[in-house]
Parts: sequence; C-alpha cells; structure tokens
Amino acid sequence: MPEKIRMTIIYTVLTICGLAMIIPFIWMLSTSLMTQSEFNKQESTFIPKESYYVWDNGTQKQKIILVQEKGNTSIIHILNKEDKIIEEYKEVPSSQIKMIKKVPSFHWQNYVTAFNKVPFIIYFKNTLVVSFLTLIGVLITSTLAAYAFARMEFLGRDFLFYLFLSMMMVPEPIYLVSSYVLLDKISWLDTYQALIVPWCVNIFTIFLFRQHFKSLPQELFDAAAIDGCSTFGMLWRIMLPLSKSVIATASIFSLIGSWNSFMWPLVMTNRPELRVLQVGLSYFNQEASTQTTLLMAASTFSIVPILILFFMAQKQIIASYAKAGLKD
Repeated sequence: MPEKIRMTIIYTVLTICGLAMIIPFIWMLSTSLMTQSEFNKQESTFIPKESYYVWDNGTQKQKIILVQEKGNTSIIHILNKEDKIIEEYKEVPSSQIKMIKKVPSFHWQNYVTAFNKVPFIIYFKNTLVVSFLTLIGVLITSTLAAYAFARMEFLGRDFLFYLFLSMMMVPEPIYLVSSYVLLDKISWLDTYQALIVPWCVNIFTIFLFRQHFKSLPQELFDAAAIDGCSTFGMLWRIMLPLSKSVIATASIFSLIGSWNSFMWPLVMTNRPELRVLQVGLSYFNQEASTQTTLLMAASTFSIVPILILFFMAQKQIIASYAKAGLKD
C-alpha cells in the first residue's frame, strides 16, 4: 500500500475517533448554555437557540405560550418576566402573534445560578487542598521509591517492584471496606487525613519515575560518586533536574486523580464541609435532577481547570511516556 494512502487512512480513523470522544464534551457545553425549556424540546442541536412567541397588541409586547390556533384567533397563556403564567386561555387575533428566534442564544447565567445553588466554593477549596497536598506526598514517595528500585541494589528489589505493579490490578472497591475499618480504628474517618494520607503513594507514578531513572546514563552517577556526591545528592542534583517532563506528567495525573475522586471521599467522609467537588456534584445532582442545563453548567466549570492544566503540560506528558519505554 502506498505511504500516502496509508497515512490518509490512519489520519481519517484518528479523526473519527477524536470526534467521537469530543462530541459528548461539546454536547455538555452546548446544553449548559441552553434554557431548560429549550432543552426539553429535545431537538438535536449543538448551537443553543431560543425560540418563543410574543403577543404584540400595538402598545406592548408580552411573552406567551401558544396553546391553540383557530383560524384568525389564537388561544394563549401570558407570561411574566420570570416565565410564569399570569393569565390563561386568552383569545387574541392570530395576526398579533409573532415568533422570536435567537441563534445563537447563550445563557451564561446558568453558570452563576449553578455555582450559587450549592456551596461550590467550599467544594473547590476542599478539592484544591486535597489535590495539592496529595501531589506533594506522591512526588516525595515516588521519587524516593523509584530511586531505590532503579539505582540501588538490595535483596528482593525486583520482587518488591513487581509486587507493587501487581497491586495496580486490584480495583478500589476490593479494599474499600478494609480501608474503612482501618481508618475507623485510628479515628481518621471524616477528616482531611482520610482524604490525603492514603493517596500519598501512587504505584503508577513510582513505575513512571523508575523507568525514567533507569534510562539515565550510568556515567553521570559514576562521575558524581567520584566527586563525593552522596546518594541523596545524586537524586537531588542529577535525577530531579533531568526529570522535569516526568514530574510534570506525574503531577498532572495526580491532580486529575484527586480532582475526579468520588468513591473514596463519599465513603470516608460525611460532613458537608469536607465534601470534595465530585461528591458535591453528586449532591447537586439530587437537588437539581430536573434542571439538566444547570447540571451541565456545574459539570463544565468543574472540569475546565483540570482540562486547562492538562493542555498546558501535554508536551511534557508525551515526552515522559516516550522515555518510559526506552529501557527496562
């Protein structure tokens, strides 16, 4: 097969897959900018638009609901500024009824309404505190453990490393009950410690750092040892400065994991003032279950910060993944 045709097929398939993944996000963003009445029409559209009827009697225009048309006469409900019916089944000339269409019609007020409906400020604060403290713990434990697995010789090193990797295959619900009992024994339930400390170790991050550390030339460490550099000095002065892309990747994935955490904080905490963002969204879903536009608005502003952070560090993420597979 010619190279040009092969690349065309590859890019076509990738484009289709990319669109399939991005369309739900576009739908969420579009829905968040609609009115609830517009969404209830269930029209398949990605551009928010608003259409409604008005009654223009020559002196004033009033928003209405068109109930029925009977020849030259129409039966309407008259609405106030809050779209509540103030007069029902009024007969007016059909010539005075007009349809108003707004395309596009962006209702940014949905975001303000959703943000003020429940204490999202508290949810964002808790999520930021948990995310960044967890990130600090992950970076410290991962660099130290990865350095030991990559550059130090001790009995059972490879066995312990593969044992760590095998733990990645254990799903969270398996150890949720035992973790709950343990945290209850040490009186950590319903505290920040329960949200932060158990997640200060990340096996995937250890693997990522270990693979990167093993790819660094041995000559650098031999030269450092000759100059009298200590073991910790090699980590601090050689490995970490050469690991910026891996640190960026680990940071992004740790923040995303903490930001999207739902099951663990839902089980381990109960107080409203300790709710993180995803748990808060769940409670907001219960309160505004019939207001789909507000739900989509809340979902949108909850993922935008982490989405921006991901795009800012995507080059470092790609670079670290490329390096992770260079050497075993």
